[in-house]
Amino acid sequence: MKILVTGGAGYIGSHTCVELLNSGHEVIVIDNLCNSSKTSLERVKKITQCNEQQIKFYNNDVRDRVSLENIFRNNNIDAVLHFAGLKSVGESTEIPLEYYNNNVAGTIVLIEEMERAKVGVIIFSSSATIYGDPASVPIKEDAPVSAMNPYGRSKLMVEEILQDHYSAKSDWKIGLLRYFNPVGAHKSGELGESPLGIPNNIMPFISQVAAGKLNKLNVFGGDYPTHDGTGVRDYIHVVDLAKGHISALNALFDENNTFKNGGILTVNLGAGRGYSVLELIKSFEDVSGKKITYEIVERRAGDIAECYADTRYAEQEIGWKSKLNLQQMCEDTWRWQMKNMDGYLN
Repeated sequence: MKILVTGGAGYIGSHTCVELLNSGHEVIVIDNLCNSSKTSLERVKKITQCNEQQIKFYNNDVRDRVSLENIFRNNNIDAVLHFAGLKSVGESTEIPLEYYNNNVAGTIVLIEEMERAKVGVIIFSSSATIYGDPASVPIKEDAPVSAMNPYGRSKLMVEEILQDHYSAKSDWKIGLLRYFNPVGAHKSGELGESPLGIPNNIMPFISQVAAGKLNKLNVFGGDYPTHDGTGVRDYIHVVDLAKGHISALNALFDENNTFKNGGILTVNLGAGRGYSVLELIKSFEDVSGKKITYEIVERRAGDIAECYADTRYAEQEIGWKSKLNLQQMCEDTWRWQMKNMDGYLN
């Protein structure tokens, strides 16, 4: 199939492009490169040894209706994997309108152009942040939703927009994949998370402390009601996450399943267990042989004690389960860090 991947040069998007190409699909990427690098797509080609016909790149924004119309007109696209959007929780509280403009308005333009081109299959990159502070863990897909920041609300809004669109266009096939905490890198060390400036996410921050690029890690909160007082999260290897998209795509196109004539698939993509911040630090120290200097500081507003997925529905519905453990996540992150000290800016 021909798959349009919005935000395909980004961290999760580029890893998913690898899995799509390895599965025999053709890939069309649209990315405005505001928080990604075209170098990642050159690395995708290197890893998969694909030819120029198997992956195309358009340096455009999904909000650019003319560009999208052109892409759909000139490519016989079967489905869309939608990753494009801004992604920092903290930044979203500072520039919320930018997040709603990029993440929500951009998706509306994309859906309208898909409808115009008669492409009715989309898998959306959603987030576990839409669960807010969960009443219980592990979190099931039918848990109450209550986003606590503009980033999370933008994800929840898009889910609701897609659900409303399906109510009007019931032949559409829609996948809502709720990610927990993606970490790790491709085992080759060629692809990984390449933050601009100081990392927002914990794993690249830890790896840069280990590499001597940053002095220390601030651990926000040491008095949570968890086994060691630090926050517990569900960390999932980015390659497992990418493969989850292939499984979801296969499920939506399987003529024998419940989505034959359209439907909405909503699944959690996580490892199904939680690790504390201190456990993550200890694992990275073991893998890297480096001491991770950290300081426990005050909690951040809006942070929660514990969050991890119930993954049984994903296993049942799309036949997917994460396979790579915390040690492998740390090993692959460290390999990426050592080969790419400045990310794609090397």
